[in-house]
Amino acid sequence: MELKVTKVGNSLAVILPKNAVHGLNVEKGDTLWLSEAQSGYRITPYDPKFGEQIDAAKKLMKKRRNALRELAK
Repeated sequence: MELKVTKVGNSLAVILPKNAVHGLNVEKGDTLWLSEAQSGYRITPYDPKFGEQIDAAKKLMKKRRNALRELAK
């Protein structure tokens, strides 16, 4: 998908086509994250650091399942 870079004030901006906005499920004011990938860069509406934290939490919950079950009582 081709994106246009335009100047906005002293910054540069990327214009997202309507189908990209719909696919990313974003609207005006939302934050997008740009991260490096093997083949270049990747734009996502999700914070990659938050994803890493969720993965760590899932591992902990699996490892300490019984303790969490007792705490939930």
